[in-house]
Amino acid sequence: MQRILIADDEPHIIRIMKLSLERAGFQVDSRGNGEEALTKIREDQPDILITDIEMPRMDGEELCKRVRNEFPQHIKIFVLTSRTEMEHREWARSLPNLSFLEKPVSIRKLLKMIETNSGNGD
Repeated sequence: MQRILIADDEPHIIRIMKLSLERAGFQVDSRGNGEEALTKIREDQPDILITDIEMPRMDGEELCKRVRNEFPQHIKIFVLTSRTEMEHREWARSLPNLSFLEKPVSIRKLLKMIETNSGNGD
């Protein structure tokens, strides 16, 4: 079973994603900021990280950079954000094994992206 960590400071987004992803068969955990997410990643090394860009204590961009430095290819990253400026798209393309999705994103689309980009996890 693939393990997913959601990093987002909006509890309602976490609740919706967590419930949907668990129903789809994933083991899901969550953290409310990038700093706590990085600590959890270091402890458990999930298969997938789903993160927002704008979060307190450490933003998603810094979180992704640190994850890539410590775990170069192991963790697939999905960045969900309402910020769609070109600089964010360029940044997202600069890191390997990272997918950039604009909010609002449907759970169906997210599940399809996970399936397409991360294998079956078995």
